[in-house]
Amino acid sequence: MSTSPATPAKPSMRDSLVAAAFELFLERGYEQTTVDDIVRTAGVGRRSFFRYFPSKEDVVFPDHEQSLADMTEFLAASADADDPLVRVCDATRLVMRMYAENPTFSVQRYRLTREVTGLRTYELSVVWRYEKIIGDYLRTRFADRRDGTLRANVVAAAVVAAHNHALRHWLRSGGEGDPLAEVDRALEFVRETWSGDAPAPAESDDDVVVVITKRSTPMWRVVREVESSLGEG
Repeated sequence: MSTSPATPAKPSMRDSLVAAAFELFLERGYEQTTVDDIVRTAGVGRRSFFRYFPSKEDVVFPDHEQSLADMTEFLAASADADDPLVRVCDATRLVMRMYAENPTFSVQRYRLTREVTGLRTYELSVVWRYEKIIGDYLRTRFADRRDGTLRANVVAAAVVAAHNHALRHWLRSGGEGDPLAEVDRALEFVRETWSGDAPAPAESDDDVVVVITKRSTPMWRVVREVESSLGEG
């Protein structure tokens, strides 16, 4: 008994809008393409476009809102016993997987953002949001450290920088190779640098006074200067 081949699933309206937008961006250029052009090519109305995308810029980055939400949920689900550095590295891999799921689209977007200053600015704002999510999580985990805020901010920046280094290297190659292996190598560098969890030195209640004096100065005078500095004279 023969069976007919399965009918391919029809793309969602959202996917159709993204496909139409990039078809036009590549054909005409980003600046020369309007929202009206996109909806006309997709065969839908303007209202449908704005139901999914607040602006033309957002259609270039259709997956980041979900990726940001996934990262937030992943970090929120961490246990107290989890190593916070390992946890944020794992969260960052979620973002790389999002890029790796569609290499062609990711490379096209990368090339487009290199050409359009406004898109590059938009992309940087998205990167800042990823870094903020990681930083917020780490500040909570490092709250009992005297250097907790500084450590959280620096580690968050390092993790994002390592991820972006691996991502750019992969995108510049045209999407060749294994991006997850690339990001693993970059994140391992961060882990090796920041995995030490020695406690920060405690604040000292003792005052330290440095006295500079000539070798020939009598000791009684040195003592008097120290007492004077401490307000004990």
